Amino acid sequence: MSTIDERPDFSTIADLFLLHGSLQSPAFLDGRLCAGLALNDLAAGDWLEAVCLDLGVEQPRDRDSAEALLAWRRQALEALADSALNYEPLLPDELYSLAERARGLRDWTLGFLEVVEEAGEAPRQGWSAPLREALEDLSVLATMETDLEESPENENDLFALAEHARMAAMLLYTEQHPGRPQVEASEPTRH
Repeated sequence: MSTIDERPDFSTIADLFLLHGSLQSPAFLDGRLCAGLALNDLAAGDWLEAVCLDLGVEQPRDRDSAEALLAWRRQALEALADSALNYEPLLPDELYSLAERARGLRDWTLGFLEVVEEAGEAPRQGWSAPLREALEDLSVLATMETDLEESPENENDLFALAEHARMAAMLLYTEQHPGRPQVEASEPTRH
């Protein structure tokens, strides 16, 4: 059984994309992956097919590439379903400029929201007010300015925005999968 700590980092997946001739951001597909796992229980074969389609290839170039892409899905699912609530979007890390990290967060948000929109109105019927509000906030985040100057304030703001996206993703997953993960409610439900 793999552990969540083994989850590939942004650079590893970006290198895998380059190996397939794609300059696409892994963050965008990770956003799609997260929402797909939450809303559609995205199967491994469907994920592999979707990634290949986005990369413009018929299939992964080799067995190791296929295994890495499937591990990415499996580890994202494990993190979303884990009671420790430690899912992290696949975003550029501190080795990248603040502007690149902001673009990564925007790309992740666009991918995530694209799948939420594709799901239509049916799943929204049972969503809580906090989830609806979090998704509205993500819509604003999808249009954020990404040409950020390097500064401690911008760094802190970007961290807070990434944390908001992370929480929205986990909230969507937990509402779509009651009891998985099993977590205590932090406040009573208001009616």
